[in-house]
Amino acid sequence: MPRKLRMEYKGSIYHGMSRGNRREHIFRDDTDRERFLATLAEVCGKTQWQVHAYCLMRNHLHLVIEKPKANLVAGTHVSNLLNDRTTQTISVNSKD
Repeated sequence: MPRKLRMEYKGSIYHGMSRGNRREHIFRDDTDRERFLATLAEVCGKTQWQVHAYCLMRNHLHLVIEKPKANLVAGTHVSNLLNDRTTQTISVNSKD
């Protein structure tokens, strides 16, 4: 059974989190964190999301984001880019 559609409102604030599979590390070092933050800035530029707080730990992260527009669904496609880029970058760097 599909879940109910999410209601969206202008100015909504969301808490988001992402965790590594099997609690594995998603950030190896500060360089990985800096790349993640640069990509997050790009996502926010495209969606006009505003980051109020973030916490980056080795195996997971938390974000508190405000959306001035009701564009969570549109932004989800961009946030998938954020996850994909971060995963690809860390995977490539881990092979060093």
